[in-house]
Amino acid sequence: MKKGVEYTGKVTKLNFPTKGEIDCGEEGKAIVKGTLPGQTVRFVVSKKRSEKSLGRLREVVEQSPIEDAKPQCPHFGMCGGCSYQTLSYDNQLELKSSVVKDLLDRAIDGDYEFEGIIGSPHQWAYRNKMEFSFGDEFKDGPLALGMHKKESFHDIVTVDKCKIVDADYNKILRAVLDYCANWNLPFYHKMRHEGYLRHLLVRRTARTNELLVALVTSSRFEGDEQQFIDGLKDLILDLNLSAGVKGILHIINDGVADIVQSDETRIIYGDEYIYEEILGLRFKISVFSFFQTNSLGAEVLYEKAREYIGDTKDQVVFDLYSGTGTIAQMIAPVAKKVIGVEIVEEAVEAAKENAALNNLTNCEFIAGDVLKVIDDIEVKPDMLVLDPPRDGINPKALAKIIDYGVERMVYISCKPTSLARDLEILQEQGYKVEKVSCVDMFPNTVHVETVVLMTRSN
Repeated sequence: MKKGVEYTGKVTKLNFPTKGEIDCGEEGKAIVKGTLPGQTVRFVVSKKRSEKSLGRLREVVEQSPIEDAKPQCPHFGMCGGCSYQTLSYDNQLELKSSVVKDLLDRAIDGDYEFEGIIGSPHQWAYRNKMEFSFGDEFKDGPLALGMHKKESFHDIVTVDKCKIVDADYNKILRAVLDYCANWNLPFYHKMRHEGYLRHLLVRRTARTNELLVALVTSSRFEGDEQQFIDGLKDLILDLNLSAGVKGILHIINDGVADIVQSDETRIIYGDEYIYEEILGLRFKISVFSFFQTNSLGAEVLYEKAREYIGDTKDQVVFDLYSGTGTIAQMIAPVAKKVIGVEIVEEAVEAAKENAALNNLTNCEFIAGDVLKVIDDIEVKPDMLVLDPPRDGINPKALAKIIDYGVERMVYISCKPTSLARDLEILQEQGYKVEKVSCVDMFPNTVHVETVVLMTRSN
């Protein structure tokens, strides 16, 4: 294969998350992202390699036999969010399960029980949080509000008919976009670091039907900003929504990075938090709180985790990378003590509040990096629960975790590739993988959660 040359071939295998292996016969083989097994695709070689070159997808010439569904979302193909909409949900689950199993089979030594995948209670309208960006759909085009266009850093697709969120999100998005456009306000230009409108955040609970809305802007407003903000508040409160608006916030962010953060948070209406209920526990959620984005799917995930954790009576359990302490609080009623460690201080404060809200007195939450914090914890764990971020566990932290020598640990992962890497290290140090189960928290996307039970073998 030659760099810059176009080829056509068939996808023979998919590696997580979307890396398709393409066979072009005598011309060679390539890896092309954004493909599905069984597709015939046209691509251009971007990097030439001896075994498998890297290619950039140009066109799907022929669909895969597993593509048996019509996309439900009008934004499909433009928005980069949901790439599995051409698959029925059964085929999505089968594909995710097989890709994860193939990856883990190569990483796990010996026999283990693979329990397959558990589907989300809802395939559509399942997300409880969205971060929409202001921008334009094309250079110097009209104001847009939504998600980044597929494979684009700058262009924004207005996703006011998105299918993975409740209709309330789409009503709020459209109303806010039209209102801001009528004010003729400029969006924040990432390269020039100028402009006003940055993001719109919406959170909606599944059990309690509460809404939290936040507009994120720079401080560069020309004119009567208070009039603009008051009008925005009235607009949102007048919308015909199925959930109750519990809070409207104005967040000021003058940072140059294209991330949602707060230099100052102003409460326009109501409170700066909402409440959700998961498995009989109540959780206070702010705009920036980490909380699983699929509330009902989280119940499925945590039920499976609790099953793997098993009996913890009279045991000390460490919940490392604990977030807002959801797992810790589910274990607490049947454990002697639970200690959660999380690097995000706001999440730790939320975990403490939630534990008090649920009348749990045997939970302790510590703010800090797992790598450093566990050296200062005097008590030793009987059981470990690991739920690290996407990149997995720092190797030095993993070495300290292994040194505890606990008989059982449960690892919850949102990225199978980092999980596979960490499992190899854990096995080298005497742990055996007993059971694995996938839980689909993100229908119509390539992402999947994986829960692993390990025991010490020596």
